Amino acid sequence: MFVHVACFRWQEGTGPDDVAAVATALGELPAVIPELRDYRFGPDAHLAEGNHDFAVVATFDDTNGYRAYAEHPAHLRVLTEVIRPRLAARTAVQFET
Repeated sequence: MFVHVACFRWQEGTGPDDVAAVATALGELPAVIPELRDYRFGPDAHLAEGNHDFAVVATFDDTNGYRAYAEHPAHLRVLTEVIRPRLAARTAVQFET
């Protein structure tokens, strides 16, 4: 299995409706990107200082599945139109399990 984790910090002024729009857009991706084996995302629980605001965890069979997701037009549309306009910072990691 291959796992991708992305964490986002939102721009000042990003509200609950903005975060809901991100979640809705991300929630549509598993239906159109068959390489996704498991897809989880959500806002931080605010249990520790310094955490990012939102995380995405995507699981694939292999690195080719990740690349198909990363380059998929639906994923790129969500990044460009929904996430990046609200984004202040992003960090990510990919690893094999």
